[in-house]
Amino acid sequence: MSEHVTDAPLKPPSADNGLLAVFQRRYLLRLLVQREISARYQGSFLGILWSYINPLTQFFIYWGVIGILFNLHANVPNFAIHLFAALILVHFFTETFGAGTRSIMRNKALVVKMAMPREMFPVATMLVSLYHVVPQIVILAVACVLTGWMPDLVGMGCLLLALAIIAAVGTAGALLFSAANVFFRDFGNIVNVFNNFVRFGVPMLYPYSMVEERFGRFSHYYLLNPLSDAVLLFQRAFWVGTADGPEERAKMVMPDHLILNGFLALGACLVLLGIAQIVFSKLENKIPERL
Repeated sequence: MSEHVTDAPLKPPSADNGLLAVFQRRYLLRLLVQREISARYQGSFLGILWSYINPLTQFFIYWGVIGILFNLHANVPNFAIHLFAALILVHFFTETFGAGTRSIMRNKALVVKMAMPREMFPVATMLVSLYHVVPQIVILAVACVLTGWMPDLVGMGCLLLALAIIAAVGTAGALLFSAANVFFRDFGNIVNVFNNFVRFGVPMLYPYSMVEERFGRFSHYYLLNPLSDAVLLFQRAFWVGTADGPEERAKMVMPDHLILNGFLALGACLVLLGIAQIVFSKLENKIPERL
């Protein structure tokens, strides 16, 4: 009796369930995150302190130059907290997007040799970035407590929603550009240029009240940027609660339906993440040969 063999196309392990396969292999993902964190601080005597130094350096530059030189301290209550809250999210996004774009090229030996979902590398960079966000939030919370701030349930919900938006849009961008960067190295430079503009497109160096004053009824177009929604939600969680009296509270302008806008932004980012997964799946079979 002859044995019948069914011809079927071979499917690479990384194409199995995409992002779902990444979280099904949580042990491997955890090892990759630990490897990324260890490699980042290898041979450094300051270690994880560098995750504080970089954003704090930017904070003092912007606080000194923008706040003092342009006298924003007089117009924006607790301007330092307003700025630092936004800076944390901007840094989370730019780190996820930038490092995620380079993640496959940086780990090309593992990509070629190991049977693992290739989406794991951009996802790992997002988790590494999130790991560095936590101590920055602790610093921000301590600064807020010193001003009399107390956490509230709505604010903590805004905090989680803001982080979810950045995680989704950052991972989507990292998936798209990490695959494209394998074929054309220009995409790494494109991401660097794009990240230079991010901090000016969100209410970090200026308050949202300035957007409403300048653009009036057209200011709602500003909120089509999910990064702006995330920053405003984060500022609602921390900065708004530091108001000292009704005068300061009146200056802390937030858009109407902020939380609803946040959920809509998260939904749009999840759709973008789904599209990024589809594009990544179309390109990933060609990645090993291009590496």
